[in-house]
Amino acid sequence: MTIHWCGTGLSSGPGLRRLIAAGHKVVVWNRTVANAREAVGDVATDIRAYTLADLKDALEPGDIAISMLPADQHVAIAKACLAKGAHFVSSSYIAPEMRALDAEFREKGLISQNEVGLDPGIDHLMAHDLVAKYRGSAAFDPENVLSFTSYCGGVPKISNAFRYKFSWAPAGVLKALRSPSRSLRHFSELRVARPWDAITSYIAPLPQPESFEVYPNRDSYPFISDYHFDPAWKLKDFVRGTIRLNGWAEAWAPIFREIEGLEGSSPAEIDAALTARANGLLEENAYAPGEPDRVVLFVALKAEKDGKPVFDQTWAMDAWGDARGSAMGRLVSVPVSLAVESVLKRQIAAGVHSAPHDPRLVSAWMDEIQKLSQYLARIDHLA
Repeated sequence: MTIHWCGTGLSSGPGLRRLIAAGHKVVVWNRTVANAREAVGDVATDIRAYTLADLKDALEPGDIAISMLPADQHVAIAKACLAKGAHFVSSSYIAPEMRALDAEFREKGLISQNEVGLDPGIDHLMAHDLVAKYRGSAAFDPENVLSFTSYCGGVPKISNAFRYKFSWAPAGVLKALRSPSRSLRHFSELRVARPWDAITSYIAPLPQPESFEVYPNRDSYPFISDYHFDPAWKLKDFVRGTIRLNGWAEAWAPIFREIEGLEGSSPAEIDAALTARANGLLEENAYAPGEPDRVVLFVALKAEKDGKPVFDQTWAMDAWGDARGSAMGRLVSVPVSLAVESVLKRQIAAGVHSAPHDPRLVSAWMDEIQKLSQYLARIDHLA
């Protein structure tokens, strides 16, 4: 059995190194072999130039292919896995085209494990844990009014005037700002065309409480069922969103105006304009060598009865770069490596899945994630 790790970008190193250190047989694939050698050449013994055809030729039944490549390449790799009897793992969201492969993965007894990075990934584990804790608590009552929030973001540990530094593909950051969102606020659906139209303040429950700016991200609604919320429960708020340093919206106002100015342009023109702008921003706002990044994540579930909280818990995580490397790299890629090991142990059923609900896996993975962050706690606000 061979693990095929595809992509050695900024968020791949720690998880890849962990699998190699554990003694697994790993083939590293990257579009540029020299970059892969620079990233992991000190530990990886088999590094190859990535093409889909070459990967497919190399796959054997029972192998696992991990895609840390751009999201638009995941489905093709997953289909190659189906053709060769191999499993698939990715940190990315499950695209509709990936979801459509569920029946075939199940029929062949194969696994497509997705959404096992940071966000999506660790946030899912925290949500599953909180929902399970609530269901098992003395406070549980189907008539309670529930509020759920999940905010995650990579922010500078050492702030700058732009209130942001790029730790992943800069064009992707700008393109994400063009995405509309849907969430639940005060019992009503909230649709937002652009993030800057829905920025609010959030006080994070860290050992020293800290204020951030937050906004809803993507479509929160599918996760209501993914997190096993009963359809009959009374939901007041359900928001999955992004977190930024205070002052981010003001610093980025010129970028927002530029994005608005692209309305009416062709997709190719928009892509070219955002890529060019992003590359310029990267030059001005990249992390210096050895400079620590920071990742913050807060997932909260509150239940109220007669207007008073009866259950109120928050998972709070604060992590930053240190001698082990970047926080983003650790928190994206190490959960991916945990998923790979769970696939190897047949702890995950066949089919297309997001991060596991199984309490045993959630607990085991969170124990490992505890080691990756400088602060991680589940806070009971009523204790």
